[in-house]
Amino acid sequence: MSAPLKTHPAESLPRPAGMAGLAADWASDQQTFKKVSWGKAMMWIFLLSDTFVFGCFLLAYMVARMSTTVPWPNPSEVFALEIAGTHMPLILIAIMTFVLISSSGTMAMAVNYGYRRDRKMTAVLMLVTALFGATFVGMQAFEWSKLIAEGVRPWGNPWGAAQFGSSFFMITGFHGTHVTFGVIFLLIIARKVWRGDFETERRGFFTSRKGRYEIVEITGLYWHFVDLVWVFIFAFFYLW
Repeated sequence: MSAPLKTHPAESLPRPAGMAGLAADWASDQQTFKKVSWGKAMMWIFLLSDTFVFGCFLLAYMVARMSTTVPWPNPSEVFALEIAGTHMPLILIAIMTFVLISSSGTMAMAVNYGYRRDRKMTAVLMLVTALFGATFVGMQAFEWSKLIAEGVRPWGNPWGAAQFGSSFFMITGFHGTHVTFGVIFLLIIARKVWRGDFETERRGFFTSRKGRYEIVEITGLYWHFVDLVWVFIFAFFYLW
C-alpha cells in the first residue's frame, strides 16, 4: 500500500471563495502574477491606468476639435519658428520628437548593460537618457513661453477656437509632468547604480537584491511609455 502524499501546510487550507479568493490570489502573488515580480507587475498596472487617462485626454481633444464651429488654429503656423529669416513650420516639435525618441534607444541600452552588471555603462546611459528628457522639457518650456507671449490662454487664443489653448496646456502639460518625474527617477536610479547600491545591498529606496538590476528595467518601462504617448500626441495634436 502506497504511503499518502504529503501536502504543504498552505495547500491544505481551504481557498476563500468569491472576492475574498481574488484578493488572496493577488496578495499572495501565486496566481495573478506567478512569474512576474511585484515591481514590474505594479508598473504595468500603473501604465495601464495612465493609458486610460491619456486616452481620455486625446479623445476629449478630438471631440472638441470636431464639434467646434469656430475654425481650429493651423498647427503648422502656430508652432512655426523664424530662423535666419526662414519660416520653418513645426521645426521645434520635430526636434523635440527626435530627442525623446533617441532617449528610448539610450534607455534600452542602459537596461541591457544593467543585466550585464556593467555599472558604469548603465549609469552613464541613464544619465544620457535623463539629459535627453531634460532637453525635451526645456524645449517644451520654450514652446509654452512663446505661445503665452503670443496670447494663448486656456480660455482663448488669437487664431480661432478657444478650446485650442485648454487642450494644448492640458495634454502637453500632463505629458511634460510625466517626463519631468521620469528625469528625476532616472537621476536617482543612476546615482544608486553608480555607487554600487545593487552590489552592496545598501539600504534606501528602490534598492533590490544583490546583483539584481530589475529597477533599471522598470524605469525603462515607464520611460518607453512616456515616449510612446508622445508619438500619439505628436500625431493627433501637431499633424492633424
